[in-house]
Amino acid sequence: MTAATDLSNGGLRVAVAEYLMLRRAIGFKLEEPGRALTEFAAFADDRGATRVMIPMILEWANGASSANQCARRLAAVRGFARWFQAHDPTSEVPPAGLIVDRHTRPVPYLYTDADITALMDAARSLQPALRAATYETLIGLLAVTGIRVGEALRLTPVDVSFDDATLTVWHTKFNKNRLVPLSPTTVDALAAYNRTRRDHHRRTVTFFVAAQGGRLHHTNVHKIFHRLLAAGGVPSHPSSRPPRVHDLRHSFAVATVTGWYRDGRDVQALLPRLSTYLGHVDPASTYWYLSAAPELMALAAERLEQGGRS
Repeated sequence: MTAATDLSNGGLRVAVAEYLMLRRAIGFKLEEPGRALTEFAAFADDRGATRVMIPMILEWANGASSANQCARRLAAVRGFARWFQAHDPTSEVPPAGLIVDRHTRPVPYLYTDADITALMDAARSLQPALRAATYETLIGLLAVTGIRVGEALRLTPVDVSFDDATLTVWHTKFNKNRLVPLSPTTVDALAAYNRTRRDHHRRTVTFFVAAQGGRLHHTNVHKIFHRLLAAGGVPSHPSSRPPRVHDLRHSFAVATVTGWYRDGRDVQALLPRLSTYLGHVDPASTYWYLSAAPELMALAAERLEQGGRS
C-alpha cells in the first residue's frame, strides 16, 4: 500500500479505515478512538487534504466541546499520524503534550469485607428467588475473582469447570482469553447457583440468567446494584465517587496486594502475575488500580524504609 494510491481512491477515509482494520486485527478495540478518527478523516477530506498536517489536526481537535475531549482527539490522531507518515514522509505527527488532558480518574470506592457481606445479604431479599440467587452469586464472584462485570455476564455454563475449579474468560480486552482459578468455597457457591438456575431455566445461553430467563443486561445489573447499595447501607466516602459494581474489581486488586505486603511476599515479582490474572495487557493499568489505597501506599513505604535500613 502507498499513501498516494489510497488518497487517489478515497482520501484519508480509506487510510483511516485500513489503519483501524490493522489495529483491530491485533486486538485493539478502538471504539472511541475509532469514532474520532473516522470524524477526522471526514473533516480532512472535506478540505481536500492529501497529507496529515499539524495545523489541520489542531483545527479539528479544537472543535471539541472541552479541553479534555480535545486532548483525546489529538491522542487518537497521533497514532494514526505516526502510521501514515511511514507511507507519506511529508505528513506530520503532532508532538506528545501539544494539548494536555487535565482529566483525572476518580478515586474508586474500596469495599470492605463488611460491605460485600451487606451487599450479598441485601441481594438475598430480592424477588423472585432466582433473581436473589443470581445477584448474590454474581456479587460474590466479582468480589473474590476481580473479573470484569461484562466478563461475568458473558460466561456460559461450559465456561465454569467445577472439576478443574476454573473459569474460562473469553475475548476480554485485546481479544485475549484466560483461565481464572477458583477457591473450593467459590466452586461450591457456583455449583449451588447452577442447580438453582437449572431448576428454573435448564436451557440457557449464559451462566447468569435474568429472572424471566435469558441474559442479564448491564443496565439492569447497575440499577439493581445501586438498590442493593442503599438496602445494604454501604456508605459513600467524601474522598471517592459513589460506589460502583466495577469497584469490586479495584477492591480485589488492592486486597490481594495488601495481603502480599502483610505476608512479606515479593510484591514487585508478583505484580505481573496479578496483571495477567486480571487480564491487563499493560501492568501500568494494574498499578493504577493500586494507587488509590492509602493503606497499601503506607505498606509500600514501610517496605521501602525496611529495605533502606537493611
